[in-house]
Amino acid sequence: MSKATTTHPVTNDVFKAVYDSPTSLPGRFKWLTPDRDVRRIEKLLGMAPNTIGAPLWVSGNRKSCPKCERETNWLDIVSSALGQVHRREMIARVILGEQKFVNTEAPRAIAGLKCFKCKTAIDNIRSFKCHNWAYAKPALLEVLERLRTR
Repeated sequence: MSKATTTHPVTNDVFKAVYDSPTSLPGRFKWLTPDRDVRRIEKLLGMAPNTIGAPLWVSGNRKSCPKCERETNWLDIVSSALGQVHRREMIARVILGEQKFVNTEAPRAIAGLKCFKCKTAIDNIRSFKCHNWAYAKPALLEVLERLRTR
């Protein structure tokens, strides 16, 4: 028996009601992934520099890795998911695409999350989101085409 999915495509209205405001994110802290780590995400996904322009939000009860103190963010989420859970193309669609997704795992921690720097298990992140922008669609198609040809 396969595990039931906890991430579902939703309409814009449902997305707005659940996630549109960063203040709606669960956890004590809410913060943005720093630009330097967004650029590292682009490299991991095989994207051209500055492809990702939307803010990548994270929330949790602690902001950093318990071992190395590196601030936890989307770089940890993407690097943990690549190869184990999702393909590059799927992650690019989530970040750049127009389809909105809602994850129903909250309030549990994000399963399988590891620190990008030291690989320590991270159990303090409660949610993550990005604001998908309308202008991203043409960019998304170009990025996906480049990823397919590699």
